[in-house]
Amino acid sequence: MLLFVVTMTDSSSNSSVKKLESFFRHRLIARLDELQRTLDVSGRTVFRVLGRMGYLSSYSHAGKYYTLARTPSFDADGLWAHSGVLFSSHGTLRNTVVHLVNKAWAGHTHAELQDRLRLRVYDTLHDLVAAREIGRAEIERLYLYVSAEPKTAEAQVAARQRLIAEPPRPGPLPDAAVVIEVLLAVIHSPKPDIGEVAALMRAQGKAITPKQIEAVWAHYELGKKSPFHGDRGGEAAVGASARGLAASDLRRSGDQG
Repeated sequence: MLLFVVTMTDSSSNSSVKKLESFFRHRLIARLDELQRTLDVSGRTVFRVLGRMGYLSSYSHAGKYYTLARTPSFDADGLWAHSGVLFSSHGTLRNTVVHLVNKAWAGHTHAELQDRLRLRVYDTLHDLVAAREIGRAEIERLYLYVSAEPKTAEAQVAARQRLIAEPPRPGPLPDAAVVIEVLLAVIHSPKPDIGEVAALMRAQGKAITPKQIEAVWAHYELGKKSPFHGDRGGEAAVGASARGLAASDLRRSGDQG
C-alpha cells in the first residue's frame, strides 16, 4: 500500500473529483479500470485526480486496488481489510513486515506473519533478510525473524526462548462445534501449524480465532509445543491424533443429539 497526497486547488469545481467522491461513497475500494470507466479518461488522468484527493493502494493483489486515504479504519498494527483486499498504513508489504518484526517483543515466525498479514510472505522475508532490513535467527529448528538492530534482536531472541520454555497457559476449550472444526482443519492441513490451520479456517469462512485454535491444540496435546511457537516436532503424529479425536467428538456429539 502506498499513500499519495497532492495539494488540491478548488476541488468543488472539479467534476472528476466530484465523480470519484460519489463513486467512493458507494464503493470503498476499486481497481484502476473501474475508475477509468467512471471518469472515461486514461489511467494517468485517474492517478492525477486521485493524487489531488489523497489515496491508498493495497499491499495485496499486487497493489491493484485503491481507496481514498480517509477511508480505512486501521487496527493497532496499521492494517485494514475490505472484501479480502488488504491495506497498510505503513506502505508496502515490505515496509509493513519490517514494522511488525521490529515491534514484536519476541520476534515473529513466518507462520505468525503470514497469519497476521493474510498472504504469502516467504519471498518478502527472504528479500528483507538479504537486504539486511531485518535479521533471522534459528531457534528450535525454527527461523525467527527479528530486528536488524543487534541489541533489539538479542532481546527478541531471549524473549522467544523464554516463551518456548514456559508457554502461556491456553484459554478455556471452545464449544464442541469449534473443537471439531479445528481438528478437521488440522487433518486437512498439508503441514499442520497455527498459520496453516488459521488460513484454512479463513478460506472456509469459519469465524474461529487463533486463540481458540491454540486452546484446542494445547488441550489435545497435538505436539510437544504450542504451534504459536513454531514447533516442528511430532508433526507426523498430529494428523493421526486429530483424526481419532475428531471422530470421537463427532460420535459423542451424535450420541448427545
